[in-house]
Amino acid sequence: MSSPATGPVLATENLLTDNPALYEKTFPDTGARNARFVHDLVTEFATGSAGTAPRLLDVGSGTGRDAARLAELGYDVSAVDISPRMVAYARATYPGVDFTVGDARRVRTVEPVEVLTCLGSTLLHLHSSVDVVTALSGFAACLRPGGLLVLEMRNGAFLLTDRGRRELLDEVSVRDIEWEGVAYTSRTALSLDLAAQLLRRRRVWTWAGGGPVTQDTAWRLLFPEELRYLLHSSGFETLALFDEPGPLAGSAWSADAVRSSALTGDRLHVVARRRALSGAR
Repeated sequence: MSSPATGPVLATENLLTDNPALYEKTFPDTGARNARFVHDLVTEFATGSAGTAPRLLDVGSGTGRDAARLAELGYDVSAVDISPRMVAYARATYPGVDFTVGDARRVRTVEPVEVLTCLGSTLLHLHSSVDVVTALSGFAACLRPGGLLVLEMRNGAFLLTDRGRRELLDEVSVRDIEWEGVAYTSRTALSLDLAAQLLRRRRVWTWAGGGPVTQDTAWRLLFPEELRYLLHSSGFETLALFDEPGPLAGSAWSADAVRSSALTGDRLHVVARRRALSGAR
């Protein structure tokens, strides 16, 4: 969405969401892993009428890859993302899916859906517990009673392990990407903000004739038992909570794999069912 002559778009605090094609170059993926992960969990835990296309809402849809693959698996998919540039890119790339701009705290549907997905740590960009519960309660309102919520995110408990602190905090991560004939380098450092319960990220971009561009973002650190409580407070029953395997976990996702309940891995995966009592707290 930009050219070497003009350089990347710098519209917000995030170079990658401002430049979706650069995002896809930085994180190459077809969406197939996430789609299969979601589909297998829905197949295992869903209840309801067979033979109809389940309605699915994908919150934090990014460039649209996951939503598009889920549509190919037979879901009636709509999707929402907070970045207008991501949504514009997704609409142009996957015209068969309904993409809209929206905030996870205020997402709503005209008709209730059977499945709602929120992957890639999207929920963790909400930093206060009030905002997290607001989003989860909104997710419950979007789902029919008995509908499924599938979450995938960083696991706060991973940073309580020696391996987690070593892998996330001890080194600066350097990544080189060539995009539209220009070589980009990102240097990423993570740090803990214990008072705010955040994992902070500072990423510095440089490229020939441009930069440095420094961008600061953060993820809320949610711990497994805390997340169970927040889900219950928002109208959900937790059906499954595991760290391995998963689409971004150390061990690749497989529907028949034994799911680990140690909850010390880098990723946290959740399946929750919207309770039948509307507005239950």
